[in-house]
Amino acid sequence: MRKYDEEFKQAAVKKTHDGQSVASVARELGCAESLWHNWKRQAVAVSSDAEQEVLALRKKLREVELERILLCCGYDV
Repeated sequence: MRKYDEEFKQAAVKKTHDGQSVASVARELGCAESLWHNWKRQAVAVSSDAEQEVLALRKKLREVELERILLCCGYDV
């Protein structure tokens, strides 16, 4: 079983924060998606309130951007 260092795990989680899907990150890095989910849980557990707020705001921004795209294409959201 391969061991991953903390820097590798953090980089993997950051890739999804930058917009990549979990599946594509897992394929790119050659690891299981379940590992990524474990790493994310660990990262959230040790992150500060400010980091958690930034992550929540980024998530909300992605949702609003997707909603805007759908509305512009004539889909009812």
